[in-house]
Amino acid sequence: MSKIYGYARVSSKEQHLDRQILRLQEYVEKDQIIVDKQSGATLERPGYQALKGQLGLRAGDVLYICSLDRLSRNKNDLKNEIRWFQEHDIRLMILDLPTSMIQVPKGQEWIIQMVENILIEVLASIAENERNTTRQRQREGIEAAQIKGKHLGRPKLKVPDNFPMVYQQWKENKFTAKEAMRRLEMSPSSFYRVVKKYEREGEVYQKV
Repeated sequence: MSKIYGYARVSSKEQHLDRQILRLQEYVEKDQIIVDKQSGATLERPGYQALKGQLGLRAGDVLYICSLDRLSRNKNDLKNEIRWFQEHDIRLMILDLPTSMIQVPKGQEWIIQMVENILIEVLASIAENERNTTRQRQREGIEAAQIKGKHLGRPKLKVPDNFPMVYQQWKENKFTAKEAMRRLEMSPSSFYRVVKKYEREGEVYQKV
């Protein structure tokens, strides 16, 4: 016999679940409502994972939620979760999305699957658009910084003019590395970075 569950979530322990639970109780018994007080940025939430676990949802069961973002705030995760419900023959009812609540005659369940497939495609498109927008903003930020003459990444080393001479004397054991750093006024990390590049390429960094 199929079971009816509800799922409610808020992002922190300070927030209240009362409003969601009251709405869900119109369709679900209170003791069948699973709750989480945790961010929707992750799917690894104890209540939600219990629902999907061995003691939770089974083929033919129904899960009610108030809105899609109660499952996740990540569009790509939402798409994958809806597909998971489809594959496991679990009906997902979203109170804020009336098309997901339609009842169809026996033998016409394909209508429900069509609605869910459209929702998956919409979520996938939104997720892809958000990724593209993020990448575009990153590119624009880099280009704007370059126009302003800002150097992105690790700062360039300022290499003293006397580095080749000090390096040669240090390699000839005329003094220690510590003395070489003192003469060049370089920190150990900077000194060895320049040495490594000098020995690899036969030249020091471009003077700045």
